[in-house]
Amino acid sequence: MNARPSPPDQMRLPLQRDLPEGAEGFVVSDCNRGAVEALADWPNLIGGVMALHGPEGSGKSRLGQIWAERVGAVALHGAEAAVIDPLELEGRPVLLDRARDVDDETLFHLINLAQAPGGALLLISRDPPSAWSTALPDLRSRLDATRTVALEAPDDAVLAAMLEARFAERGIRPAKDVVPYLLRRIDRSAAAAADVVERLDAMHRPVTRALARAVVEGAAESGELFED
Repeated sequence: MNARPSPPDQMRLPLQRDLPEGAEGFVVSDCNRGAVEALADWPNLIGGVMALHGPEGSGKSRLGQIWAERVGAVALHGAEAAVIDPLELEGRPVLLDRARDVDDETLFHLINLAQAPGGALLLISRDPPSAWSTALPDLRSRLDATRTVALEAPDDAVLAAMLEARFAERGIRPAKDVVPYLLRRIDRSAAAAADVVERLDAMHRPVTRALARAVVEGAAESGELFED
């Protein structure tokens, strides 16, 4: 059987030999290419702060994890950043997911640490830092000056890859018209892709377009994760 061709606008991440195991499965397309390119050689000698923002399921957390593994960053999640000894972070790159959940003083301190030699801070959130509320004027100015890169909701190339990956994990070979059918009907997120594949697997039947339609219509009636 011939290999299935890749979508025309799909590409591999640059510098693959420098990427951690599994990063080659991250599909780059128009919805995330700007963020991938921004992180490809960052942090450089200057370091500093960068923020990735985008809707739920856009892949920003996974892209942040790939970056953290590549550069050896300390990965922090939300409010847990407040309990980390600053000495452990000085001179090191830091990934801060759910960055908006961090208190003002901790965030201000992390931004200052990122200016030291060897330091860098990658912020992950749904909204850009300029939209965050803060009572500290100095923090406000730093957030407004932060370089921000937006990710959009998954486009067809990325969502198709998510669906195919979820099917492969379960050893399912859907009919060739199933993925194109689902692309037009499910929410554009990793959660929706995983949910619909789980529902199809639970049917214990060959995954055809007819089965996909039955599952999607049933989910739409219940209002779960699916578009009208």
